[in-house]
Amino acid sequence: MSATALLAGYGADLAFGDPRRLHPVAGFGRTAAAAERAAYSPSRLRGALVTGALIAVAVSAGELAARRGPRWAVTAALTWAALGGRSLRREARAVARLAAAPDLEPARERLRSLCGRDASTLDASGLARAAVESLAENTSDAVVGALLWGALAGPSGVVAYRAANTLDAMFGHRSERYREFGWAAARLDDAMNWPAARLCAALTCAAAPFVGGSPRAALMVVWRDGDAHPSPNAGVVEAAFAGALGLRVGGPLVYGGQAERRPCLGDGSSPTLADVDRAARLSLVVSTLAALCCAGLAEVRR
Repeated sequence: MSATALLAGYGADLAFGDPRRLHPVAGFGRTAAAAERAAYSPSRLRGALVTGALIAVAVSAGELAARRGPRWAVTAALTWAALGGRSLRREARAVARLAAAPDLEPARERLRSLCGRDASTLDASGLARAAVESLAENTSDAVVGALLWGALAGPSGVVAYRAANTLDAMFGHRSERYREFGWAAARLDDAMNWPAARLCAALTCAAAPFVGGSPRAALMVVWRDGDAHPSPNAGVVEAAFAGALGLRVGGPLVYGGQAERRPCLGDGSSPTLADVDRAARLSLVVSTLAALCCAGLAEVRR
């Protein structure tokens, strides 16, 4: 993948956000849902076979498009489709705006576009915390990961990464239905996100001054708290955002009707609605730094 194509794809997401029609990720999601209905079994082997087949189909389709059309333009378009930074920041800010009103139901409903946690009992503070944590995790998942895998493996890397991320969102749950069937999708997503999360955390520490933070303080929080989170990847990026913003994230939440208590990350106060905009600005700076770094990496590889 050329650096120019990577930057063009990032620029398109920055300017336009997600494609509004014929989004290839949505089409892949429909294909994955149909495959699950046809081949589901509460089996790790069956889930691994379905996951592998779906990713192979997605990568083959991406390579075919890159061969038939102008490779530069197709690669830029695939990168644009794989990214979700502008939409992420828009939705987080919308949650914060709606949560400032007396009626919190619209904000709770809007939070579903960011994360899968149960928002039915969240107050304004809980909604702000959810938005900040989602901004942190999805800056890595929806931006840095796609850019990094594009730099490492070209259009096939972009497509494989987004396919794995989509399958994890669909199947990688701890529910009774997906505990075994979704195991392979969840583990593959963890593996592909491992380098992206570390890059995202490093860039977040570097970007801390843009939101009034300290790179050294952010790095200390990552070093101390990053491994406390149950996710091997979400912890380091949430800790980096908490340290850069001077906040404390983590605590109780509900997923799929099951209450959990996540470890606290960071030393500051809990996020407020005003902090959501700061986190969105930090996400934008980190995303832009990631685009520049990954473009450099792509040019070196080329």
